[in-house]
Amino acid sequence: MSTFNVPTREEVSENNQAIFDHLKKALGFVPNLYATYANSNTALENYLNFANAKTSLSAKEKEVVNLAVSQVNNCIYCLSAHTAIGKMNGFNDEQILELRAGKASFNTKLDALAQLAKNVTENRGRTDKNVLENYFAAGYTKANLIDTLSLVGDKTISNYIHSTTQVPVDFPVAPSL
Repeated sequence: MSTFNVPTREEVSENNQAIFDHLKKALGFVPNLYATYANSNTALENYLNFANAKTSLSAKEKEVVNLAVSQVNNCIYCLSAHTAIGKMNGFNDEQILELRAGKASFNTKLDALAQLAKNVTENRGRTDKNVLENYFAAGYTKANLIDTLSLVGDKTISNYIHSTTQVPVDFPVAPSL
């Protein structure tokens, strides 16, 4: 049972109503977690600006991080959403489960990224030296590291919002790992 009601368009600020309209046009619906951000007059816009900001990571790499972080944080909403988005970015079901576990046997570079995302989340930023060295050895740069850490923070915020609010998952529910 949800501890928070998902706000409707009529229940949010005028600015958030415009964002809802844009999301509905772009996605066909307003995801419940986005609507939950709209309980604040500023958080939804801030989140979307941050989530859609320029980054050195590709869309596939972003999904690697999103899946690994959401698994560590045990966020079924984000796991479900990013399973769907991961498929849209070319990952299959088996690869998605592997990414959630913090590895990618099918791609050495993505494996280093998944390991880093998992490790940094589990250790709250105190990344294991060997994991970090492996990340750089796989071809990632210091710029990539900062973008990866920023994405870990971005995803952790969403994970925490769902874990606290327990709004209903409105994506196909991700299978257990």
